Parts: sequence; structure tokens; C-alpha cells
Amino acid sequence: MTALRLGHNSRRRHAQRAPALALFVLLWSIQAASAQFFSDRPPPIPPANVPEAPTPSGPAISLAPPSGPASTPGLPATLTQPPVTIATPPQPAATSTQSTLSLSARYGKDMPAINNGIIWRVYSDKPDASGAFQLIREERTATPNIVLAPGGYVVHAAMGLVSAVRPVTVRGETVRESFELPAGGLRIVGRVGTSPIPVGQITFSVYKGSQFEIGDRAPLATNVGAGDIVLVPDGTYYIVSNYGDANSVVRSDIRVAAGKLTDVTVTHRAAVITLKLVGSKGGEALANTAWSVITPAGDIIKEYNGAFPRVILSEGEYRVIAKNEGKVYESPFNVTNGVDREVEVLTKQN
Repeated sequence: MTALRLGHNSRRRHAQRAPALALFVLLWSIQAASAQFFSDRPPPIPPANVPEAPTPSGPAISLAPPSGPASTPGLPATLTQPPVTIATPPQPAATSTQSTLSLSARYGKDMPAINNGIIWRVYSDKPDASGAFQLIREERTATPNIVLAPGGYVVHAAMGLVSAVRPVTVRGETVRESFELPAGGLRIVGRVGTSPIPVGQITFSVYKGSQFEIGDRAPLATNVGAGDIVLVPDGTYYIVSNYGDANSVVRSDIRVAAGKLTDVTVTHRAAVITLKLVGSKGGEALANTAWSVITPAGDIIKEYNGAFPRVILSEGEYRVIAKNEGKVYESPFNVTNGVDREVEVLTKQN
């Protein structure tokens, strides 16, 4: 999937292709570390359904397993999904007073089946005395068969930030229910020039819709790390990319399609600047220094304390003010894209 060329200071984002197996293996490996994307606690009441998203357009990489003998270049001819061991309580065999509820899900109508990553929750269809709907059972297999007493229930299916809910009535025979979860994977990384930005120095927030739409919106996901995968409903989103904690911010509109993994690379034009207050060029940095980085117009961008503060700044012109032992020192400096360097402020002018 190709990222749209939109946003302030944004450059090209490159959608890359990845095979189906990569997403699912990585999805399982990050599930425990990404609790903000995968809810492990049942909601107090059955959640509402997810609105139907528009049909995606453009090429992307399918997350579904291969359907024929064709192979992917560079990979073995046959790809086998690694087994996933799920500890589930034993279920009694169905009797004349019990029924079996068989559940499955697809990415959408006429799209491949989802074979992992789903959390199924079955609730009573009537609230208890406190007004909450009782959780009857939770399953994490792709196609569970759940033995239940005949009656009415509410089934909730969740995959990342995508969910669906449906009332179900079970009787003596097996009841089969298939859900549609239009989930797409979004994986984001950053770079400066041709150099990747290290993990830990850049974070992303994901918002629904375009950055140019009117109105404030809460982010769907925050503090997303480089290389993390977020599962969202198919549709248009915009990313806010923060490189460092100062002013290197890039906004980008992107498109995510159901059943696809969309790779996005966000390019920043910035550099890492280390500040030093010295008595002479190349001298030892003075401790207990207070720093202010400002624009030429005098707007404060960031303030620091210490001998060697590091600040990541967008390319451009700046001024720095250093305060030490009641004295104030000031110096202009420029930031060039991708050129990390030290900026020395002299206490003595030659």
C-alpha cells in the first residue's frame, strides 16, 4: 500500500510488500507487549458493532495464507503456519439439553478466513441485577466450538481495534455463525535521509480519517513504536510522527485495506544537536547550565538542564540561550538535515 503524499514537512512514505506469514508471526510475538492495541479484559457490557468501512483501493499485501501452489520468491514453496497453543478449559460433550455454537470470521465478504488473533466472548443476553451482561465464555482460537445451554446469547469478536457483536440463539442442533472483521495491519518506521531512526527515538499516533478534516479527534493508538503492528478497520487514517521530543513532527495520510499489511516509512528532515557551554572552543562543558532553544523570532522550542543536553530539531535556524552562575550566554546555530553535531556556546568571545 502506498502512503499518500500529504502533511506538513512530510516526504515520501513507501509501502512495502510482506508475505502473509510475517504479519501473523509478528502479531503473536507483539501481542503481550502491545496491551494498548489488544484488550485482554472483557468489557462490562457487549460492545457496539464497528461501522462498515469503505471498500479499499490500490495494491497491498494479502495477510491470508496462500490458496494455491504458487510460491513467493525467496520463500519455501510451502508455508506452514506455526502452531499456537491455547490453554482452554475442557468442554463437556453436547447432550440433548445442550447445543454447540460454532464460530468463525473472515476479513470481509468473499475474503479469506481469519486463522488467528481473534478474541471471542460470549455473554448472557440479559443483564444481571447490577445491569452488567455476564461473561459466559472467552475463546482465543480461530474457530471455536462452544457448548452452551439452549437460549439467547450475545457474541463479541475482537481483533486488535476491530470488533463486531451479534445476538445469537442456540437450540438443540449446532449453530454456525460467521463474522466479518475488516481488519488491516499498519506497520510504521521512520528515517532521516537514508538512515532509519532507531527504535525508542520515534513514536507514532494513529487517528481516524484525514488530517485535513475539520474537528478534533482522539487518537486510536498512541506511543506506537517503530515496527509495531496496529490492527485497525480498513479505511483512511493519518499518522502523527514524533522524532524526539522537540519540533520534529510529521503528519501523513495513509490508507489501510482489510486483509492487508500496509508498511509506511515516514521521512523526517532533522538532526540530533548536542549543546555545550565552554570557556573556549573544544573546552570542557560547564555543569549546572540551564538551556533554552528558541526560534529567530524568540519562540521557545525546548528547555533543558545539564552539561550535555541532546535535542532533535527540524532543519532550520535557531538560537540557544545558556544560563550559568547568574550569567547569560547566547549563540545562533543552524540545523542541517541528517547532520548530527555539537553546538558550543562560548563564555568568552575571542
